[in-house]
Amino acid sequence: MVQVDMVLDEAGLLKSCRVSDHAGAGKRGSDIVCAAVSVLTRTLIRALAGRQGITIRGNIPERGNFWMEAEHTPEGRDFLAGAGTFFTEGLLSVSAEFPDYCKVTIAR
Repeated sequence: MVQVDMVLDEAGLLKSCRVSDHAGAGKRGSDIVCAAVSVLTRTLIRALAGRQGITIRGNIPERGNFWMEAEHTPEGRDFLAGAGTFFTEGLLSVSAEFPDYCKVTIAR
């Protein structure tokens, strides 16, 4: 099962995220749940990387594992809010549709 642990700050903005394990919903390379989580995660990182007013740190120590932390200035706040909401809602949608293969935990 894919486990997603997110931390939001007091304003509800994405502060950190950890994604671990594999869904097991299909063969490696054709698992729709892993693919959905991967696309959302890669899109988030690409959208935030190099964005003025947002600093991200993270690592992908091995396939199926990922972590990141985000910090923002007032200039990057609105973009982080939108990107974080898109990411969170996308992951919650995957979890709702495939609850046996994806679990999302959100801490505030």
